[in-house]
Formats: sequence, structure tokens, C-alpha cells
Amino acid sequence: MAQKRITVAIDGHSSCGKSTMAKALAKRIGYAYIDTGAMYRAVTLYCLEKGMIDGDKVNKPRLRRHMPKIEISFKVNEEGKSDTWLNGKNVEKEIRGMEVSNKVSLVSAIGFVRKAMVEQQQAMGRNKGIVMDGRDIGTVVFPDAELKIFITATPEVRAERRYKELQSKGDTTTTFEEVLANVLERDRIDTTRKESPLRQADDALLLDNSNLTIEQQDEWLYKEFLMRVKS
Repeated sequence: MAQKRITVAIDGHSSCGKSTMAKALAKRIGYAYIDTGAMYRAVTLYCLEKGMIDGDKVNKPRLRRHMPKIEISFKVNEEGKSDTWLNGKNVEKEIRGMEVSNKVSLVSAIGFVRKAMVEQQQAMGRNKGIVMDGRDIGTVVFPDAELKIFITATPEVRAERRYKELQSKGDTTTTFEEVLANVLERDRIDTTRKESPLRQADDALLLDNSNLTIEQQDEWLYKEFLMRVKS
């Protein structure tokens, strides 16, 4: 008998390895992977390119008018990895930089932006068989997901991971202190915003991966997945 297809919802703090974990599981089990954080980053990049962000203020009336013009999609590249495309352009590298990282929590806190993204995400997962990660997947996007995970790690560990990632991509100007400050500020905004604040769903499993290797967390998640599809 074929295994039933389920929805895997992975939430957690910034830079705690949600995407790495979600991608690995999706590839292993043959599910589609949706990086919702990349969607909010793409909207943020659009805002920056159009001059809609001034300091910590977003021009919401103008952004609302532009929302129908923002088309986000995911395409697998030659290395077999998923890239984020914004209005027909590959923006995977641009959305991972500190300029976007410093503003994405402002944009993702806007109600009409979240509503538009959630609608797209729910459409993507209508037929199950997906692994989706973000901030509100288990609480808002898929509250009925069969497997919900909430990932966290200490701010210092998360900042170190993000710092090394930036360095590996050629960023030699951003300091560790700047990354740590960004992590702490994003935590503050994500957990206190009015629209879909970051929180652990009541039925989500908590995983603190501060002291886990990637291999250890991947095996833990795979075992939890097998328990759900075989039950």
C-alpha cells in the first residue's frame, strides 16, 4: 500500500536552519519544497528597488497598489536547487543579502502582504505532498498539517551560521556583530507583530538544534515524518 501524502510545516526563528532542514527532507522523500521566507524576501527586494522603504517605514499605500504586479515563482537550477524568481528574474542571490535581511521583517509584518502570500502558499499545498518552512506555516497557512516542527537555537549560534553563510558567498564587509544585531531585531519584530506573529503551534514538536549537526537533525525529522505517514 502506498504511503499517504502529508503536509510538513516547519516554523522557527531566523537563521536556525529551517530551509536547509526542509530542503533535505523534501529531496529525500520526493516532496515539493516551498521557501516562504524567500517569498517575503522577494517582496522586500521589490520594495527596495522601487524606493518604497525609507528607514523603518514602508510606503504601504503604494505597495498595496503594486501587489498585483509582484509575481514570485520557484525554479530548479542546474545544480538541482530551487531558485527564487521575481517577475521573470532570478533573484536568489539578491534576496539573501543583508540589505534585504535588514528590511524583510518590516515588509512581512504588513497584513495585506501576508494575506497575499498565504493565499499563494495555500494554493501551492492544496494537494499535500509538500514541505513548507516559514514563520506561520503551522499556525496560519496549514493549521491542519500532519507534521509541525518549531525550530530554534540560541541567537549567537544562529548569527554565527548566518555570518559564515555570508562569508561563503563573498560578503567580506558584514561583521558578526551586525549579523547578531539583525538576528535579535528580527526576533523582536517577528514575535511581536500584529499579523501572524511567530509562535510555536500547540501541536508542534520543538527542536533546539543549537548543538546538533545537520545530519542529526535531518535524521530526527525523517523519523518523525515516517511515523506520520505510517500511522
